[in-house]
Amino acid sequence: MIEAAEAATKFTAGKTRDDFGADQMLAFSVLRALEVLGEAANKVSPDVRKKLSAVPWADIVGMRNWLIHAYHDVNLDIVWRTVEEELPPLITALKAAANKG
Repeated sequence: MIEAAEAATKFTAGKTRDDFGADQMLAFSVLRALEVLGEAANKVSPDVRKKLSAVPWADIVGMRNWLIHAYHDVNLDIVWRTVEEELPPLITALKAAANKG
């Protein structure tokens, strides 16, 4: 999950929302990273989910499902906000949890 979230944020580093909308390869790369993130989240055990209750598991998996199944209706504004606003604190939380081991 950390690797996929970090990839999405690296892909958009130094980019603007306009860049994101104009660059199909960038958008596809970010979408794929979010799909992988959601798939990995879906594999996390219920026990770990309970321990990390601050992580929005259902939202992460839900976004993955939306990206996979409603690809023709993907709103890039939502994707952009997710990467810019939601992923940095998620990465921090996941790294903290991984360090606690």
